[in-house]
Amino acid sequence: MNKKVEIIEEDEISKTQIKREADVLKLIGRALIALNKKQLAQIPGSELLFHSISVAHKIMDKNEALRRQIQYIGKVLRNEDCDAIRTAIDKLNNKHQQLTHATQRLERLRDELVEQGDSKINELLEQFPTLERQKLRQLVRQVNKEKKAEKQAKSEKVAKDLFNYLKPVCL
Repeated sequence: MNKKVEIIEEDEISKTQIKREADVLKLIGRALIALNKKQLAQIPGSELLFHSISVAHKIMDKNEALRRQIQYIGKVLRNEDCDAIRTAIDKLNNKHQQLTHATQRLERLRDELVEQGDSKINELLEQFPTLERQKLRQLVRQVNKEKKAEKQAKSEKVAKDLFNYLKPVCL
């Protein structure tokens, strides 16, 4: 019994791989359809892509038509920069997480200012020249003074004041 063995060249892509890539593009299309107009404005893409998304928004209640439109959006996405689109979608979906990380960085910066004092203040002023040296030193001194006096509640209030002073400039 001779079985016919087909040799796939390295340049050739299998049907399964093509289908996987098409499914990924359809998922990106579904994610794009889920965005509102304000969010879509932040996504890089062609006019054809945005037109096909607007058509999908109009036929949201028609299941079969929507399925076909999503397939079409996947086809349009083949000619788009999907990495940039995916990055923009991730950025929109993770805004809360990014804000949390930025807040944590700012809290660490505040704690370093309190611990290291003038050396950290000078370093920070090199990065952000719009900050006032006198105001920073005053706030850091107040936090240290309240910590030494062991007035926990007032120390936290002054530390929060320092955080609020740094927030608009350093975030």
